[in-house]
Amino acid sequence: MEAERRPAPGSPSEGLFADGHLILWTLCSVLLPVFITFWCSLQRSRRLLHRRDIFRKSKHGWRDTDLFSQPTYCCVCAQHILQGAFCDCCGLRVDEGCLKKADKRFQCKEIMLKNDTKVLDAMPHHWIRGNVPLCSYCMVCKQQCGCQPKLCDYRCIWCQKTVHDECMKNSLKNEKCDFGEFKNLIIPPSYLTSINQMRKDKKTDYEVVASKLGKQWTPLIILANSRSGTNMGEGLLGEFRILLNPVQVFDVTKTPPIKALQLCTLLPYYSARVLVCGGDGTVGWVLDAVDDMKIKGQEKYIPQVAVLPLGTGNDLSNTLGWGTGYAGEIPVAQVLRNVMEADGIKLDRWKVQVTNKGYYNLRKPKEFTMNNYFSVGPDALMALNFHAHREKAPSLFSSRILNKAVYLFYGTKDCLVQECKDLNKKVELELDGERVALPSLEGIIVLNIGYWGGGCRLWEGMGDETYPLARHDDGLLEVVGVYGSFHCAQIQVKLANPFRIGQAHTVRLILKCSMMPMQVDGEPWAQGPCTVTITHKTHAMMLYFSGEQTDDDISSTSDQEDIKETE
Repeated sequence: MEAERRPAPGSPSEGLFADGHLILWTLCSVLLPVFITFWCSLQRSRRLLHRRDIFRKSKHGWRDTDLFSQPTYCCVCAQHILQGAFCDCCGLRVDEGCLKKADKRFQCKEIMLKNDTKVLDAMPHHWIRGNVPLCSYCMVCKQQCGCQPKLCDYRCIWCQKTVHDECMKNSLKNEKCDFGEFKNLIIPPSYLTSINQMRKDKKTDYEVVASKLGKQWTPLIILANSRSGTNMGEGLLGEFRILLNPVQVFDVTKTPPIKALQLCTLLPYYSARVLVCGGDGTVGWVLDAVDDMKIKGQEKYIPQVAVLPLGTGNDLSNTLGWGTGYAGEIPVAQVLRNVMEADGIKLDRWKVQVTNKGYYNLRKPKEFTMNNYFSVGPDALMALNFHAHREKAPSLFSSRILNKAVYLFYGTKDCLVQECKDLNKKVELELDGERVALPSLEGIIVLNIGYWGGGCRLWEGMGDETYPLARHDDGLLEVVGVYGSFHCAQIQVKLANPFRIGQAHTVRLILKCSMMPMQVDGEPWAQGPCTVTITHKTHAMMLYFSGEQTDDDISSTSDQEDIKETE
């Protein structure tokens, strides 16, 4: 009977049973990885939400990282870690699991003291253990710190001094902090506490409080554009927060310059300095905010402006001695030293007024503020094409080299198409009210500074002819013409000179017909028939760094000395 109940081999019921097992195992092999992936994603999202909640409520400036750039140890469990979080204000580094403990146990930098009884000269060190900078030395025994493969040694988050575990004494824990090398740039927390109390008492004599910090105190405000150039701004913000008071450091994409510069009104007259980390466009944005301060009657709080070039062209930065571009080749501490050594100079700023042609035009004239140059022709066309494609896909234009390659592509294309030919038949040019006859040109460039096109000294050219050097503080504009995109390329590699039209205090350009590309300091647009008038607007107080000179700077300086000797 049992043999009769058992299905015969190869029967249909045995085949169905085997197929059912196969289907079950197939479903398990497919669904199990999906379930594990879903579960891991859910756990990861929960961890991210938990971490973000800690970040939001914390007084630390926590940031995630997938890989630390140097051997790192958790400040809580003292274990070696590859990834985790770090505070870009005080420098704490922790594993993900120890984040909550570290947030409760360790105090971050205080931008303002809570205890009003503390005075300016009685702020103790704020020591943090472990992960001291490489090549740091003990303030007691003068030997190297942080060389052991473990969490060891201490660092003061204000003066950046380091000390060995065995050299740390009770006297050091209570010792007064002098804010170290950059004490003349740091706004002490106790200063802000005193100023806050004075404002409550309706007093504005900040000089009394600032006198205790010395005559050399020139506080520095950092304004960085995290989207400029190679997207280095975000990392620089953290490094500046570690070396300075975090209240001095601003991201202009989150806090507009006009709001950030209100910190200058809490400082003594004519004492503040500003370091702009970004391209020439960011510098112009900050200088516009400085002009707004003048309108508000805050002339006494106007700061001097230095530049850390992060953009693509950086011609203004190059003119002021800060270089053609920053890629981390020098440490941030050296950047601050350069700012302390820089000298104040003036920069002409010009008003560019564009009035559309027509009897019934009721629109107001467009107004721009020019720091670098105005142009119409092939270089404006390249900027317009570049700008249009960057607006569509900004993430593709984060490399300075790639950006210049795109400019080269559009310049090569225009050499073949020549969209701006016969410009001399379409425009009329007046210098200081006198009309100028033009040869067969494709472009006209009006210069305020010495550099153009990413580092080319356009007005002086190859230096084979004697021309007065272009200056940015003489109230004069230099006007030159180019014969096309290929001529622009020849000028940049020093194989040709521009057509020098002349110098003037006022430039007037009349576009009689057709659409032409124009630009002011890298902001391009397509313009129909109009009248462009360029007049002097104001001066900006800038900082000039003479520590690094290019070959062009040296040759130009020697040429200027030769001219003076002949005169």
